[in-house]
Amino acid sequence: MCNLELLLPAGSLEKLEYAVRYGADAVYLGVVDFSLRAMRKGDLITFDNLSQAVNLAHSLGAKAYITINIFAFNNDIKLLEASVDRFKDAKPDAFIISDYGIFNLVRKYIPEIPVHISTQTNTLNYESVKFWRDLGASRVILARELPISDISEIRKNVPDIELECFVHGAQCVSFSGRCLLSDYFSKGERKANHGNCSQPCRWSYKLVEETRPGEYLEINQDGRGAHILSPKDLCLVKYLPQLIDAGIDSFKVEGRTKSLYYVSAVAKTYRQAIDEILQNPNADLQKYFTELQKVGNRGYTTGFALGDNNGESYSYNISKGLAGADFLCEFKGADSPDEYNLVKIKNKVLLNDEVEIITPDEQFRAVIENIKNSDGEDLPLGNTNDEVYIKFSKQPKNPKYALARTIGVKLYAS
Repeated sequence: MCNLELLLPAGSLEKLEYAVRYGADAVYLGVVDFSLRAMRKGDLITFDNLSQAVNLAHSLGAKAYITINIFAFNNDIKLLEASVDRFKDAKPDAFIISDYGIFNLVRKYIPEIPVHISTQTNTLNYESVKFWRDLGASRVILARELPISDISEIRKNVPDIELECFVHGAQCVSFSGRCLLSDYFSKGERKANHGNCSQPCRWSYKLVEETRPGEYLEINQDGRGAHILSPKDLCLVKYLPQLIDAGIDSFKVEGRTKSLYYVSAVAKTYRQAIDEILQNPNADLQKYFTELQKVGNRGYTTGFALGDNNGESYSYNISKGLAGADFLCEFKGADSPDEYNLVKIKNKVLLNDEVEIITPDEQFRAVIENIKNSDGEDLPLGNTNDEVYIKFSKQPKNPKYALARTIGVKLYAS
């Protein structure tokens, strides 16, 4: 069995490094065509840098799992057979797989790499877990629809396999993410299971009665329609002790398409929560829930974990995640002789703004005392996407991985 693991998404090399430095024990990553989060723009992880990504994780003392968790058509199988050497050469710590055919190919061509069974397989009971164990899997990622009591029963019946579960992040309206809405609405051009979901569950809907075409009936009374299919985000930070007692080995965070700030802040919060729980199982975890309100979310829910999932688990009024704190700037790791930090502005900052600075090892408040451009000229503000030099009233001990955000938590109606 593995030690208790915090598993974070790695949507890019940079996010991978920040995730680990902010507290992740392991990361999961994928490439276009074989992953459910296959971004096609930006700083991507591809076959060209896949080995580099795995090596980077290993150099930082973390594990790296590669997702090949699509359900494969014949063409996908042929593509995988042509690509299998590139996956093998990357030498990940495990592959995350959902398709039986892909499972067979990976066990045939890369038998030395462990296999983790994706949540896409909808594993809900101990007999299913036994099936995957007997087939050679070393870990099963359980369905998100399981209450903690069922997880405990699975562990009692199958003590000799690793169990992983999601504890944080966006959820899908369908069963364990197996949704066809995007496929239908896009006429097959935006396949959810092939990393290209258009997220129709986040759209606003109105009701039409069959015999009255063109007459749109409001589902609610504010005139905007309703996001009737859009679940709130999962947050189980306050229930980590129960999950540990139930026998979970790895806590997984969703979010390969999320921002650098999101990955860093969530990793830091769960790392601190887990470490405190291991020292004091009865610790008050509310402060960590408050911290997680500072990152983008659609409102939080415990989902099915407590066995009482209901209409309150849906975000009827918003579909886009709203952060309780604005991400202001990313430190670029360069200091000037007079204690100015080079930063990349993410949201506009002004002189005398009070901000909160977080690093892998620190969290404190500071005031923006001065802003300069690259020519040394004083500026009244820093605009989004600018790179400027800022002097803070308090400096981080190691600015290389520091981030700054607004103070406090803005709460939104959900």
